[in-house]
Amino acid sequence: QLVETGGGMVQPGGSLRLSCHSSGISFRMRSVAWYHQAPGEERESVALIEGNGRTDYSDSAKDRFTISIDHARNTVDLQMSGLKPEDTGVYYCTTDHFWGQGTQVTVSS
Repeated sequence: QLVETGGGMVQPGGSLRLSCHSSGISFRMRSVAWYHQAPGEERESVALIEGNGRTDYSDSAKDRFTISIDHARNTVDLQMSGLKPEDTGVYYCTTDHFWGQGTQVTVSS
């Protein structure tokens, strides 16, 4: 139901744009969140966008990540900049208890 794309390997300080698309669930009026799961760690929320457009970020993501929604494409993007090695891990999007398969982000020199 949810498909994340855009992961990859980037050097510290670099940027990536992740996308979460659903062909079966409309994001309109739904809250959608991005989670990060570092190796050996639990998933943690990094960014949320509510149905009314309000956004919220974890302390680690604030000022570096931007979550946005494109209703025409039914996609929620996560623009990540100033990436750090600790941002490495799998990024998942979720809405209404549905989860995608995740996309791997590796930040390394």
